[in-house]
Amino acid sequence: MTKCYEVIEHTADIGIRVKAKDRHELFEKAALAMFDIIAERKKTKSPSISKKISIVQDAQSLDELFINWLNELLSLSAVKELIFTSFKINKLDESSLNALAYGEDRNNFKSNVEIKAATYHELKVEETKNGWLAEVIFDV
Repeated sequence: MTKCYEVIEHTADIGIRVKAKDRHELFEKAALAMFDIIAERKKTKSPSISKKISIVQDAQSLDELFINWLNELLSLSAVKELIFTSFKINKLDESSLNALAYGEDRNNFKSNVEIKAATYHELKVEETKNGWLAEVIFDV
């Protein structure tokens, strides 16, 4: 997979910087980046049948929505033993999100890093003159 993000150096944790043309793409790319860090597909495994999970989130702000989105995906990944490999954002505004996450069995992947949570530490979610930018630090 071509990297749609860059890793930000951070003392004990891992951070990413994601650029996108719009908010939908920003949320999708951040989620893809997070799971790209967490695991990589085993060389012997080809993509398996995806499980589709609907995600609905509400928040007080776009920052909170962004963190809730990533943390909900982490939680669902752990509970359902899935690695999410694609996303479809159906609705996204300043305070709500409706999306689909497609995940594959965790056994098809080699674990790299356990991300415990997306944090508010040094969080940036902003519109720039070239689109959208997010920076987030993950607690590992």
